[in-house]
Amino acid sequence: MTMANHSADCELCSGDGGEILLRAERFRVVLVDDAQYPGFCRVIWHDHVKEMTDLPVADRSTLMAAVCKVESVVRAVMQPEKINLASLGNMTPHLHWHVIPRYPDDAHFPSPVWAESQRQPAPASLAQRQALLGALRSAISEQF
Repeated sequence: MTMANHSADCELCSGDGGEILLRAERFRVVLVDDAQYPGFCRVIWHDHVKEMTDLPVADRSTLMAAVCKVESVVRAVMQPEKINLASLGNMTPHLHWHVIPRYPDDAHFPSPVWAESQRQPAPASLAQRQALLGALRSAISEQF
């Protein structure tokens, strides 16, 4: 990964941040390995940038368009009740967006995925969502 601006101690500069689904010129889309949340994706800006407002306006538009495309694909393939979009960066101050499909029976619903767990999802529900990941991988690469 070639980056004009990177930090050696940043996990998103030194690693992919998940399974690469798409590598574009300025960002990448990855699938997060989270057994509780099949279909959880991240859109990660390649350069080490901390905040959206650190980007030029055109780059902000590029990044948000990518986030919206990923959201649309995740919605179409995974059929969640809701999508959560989050850009926190408190633990990893490198610009990235989480795109998380949410279901009424997921471990944390209706709370954020980082809250205390509410329940253990049914293994059959998780298996059904896991089975959609091949279609999600294909759909992401077709959209960009």
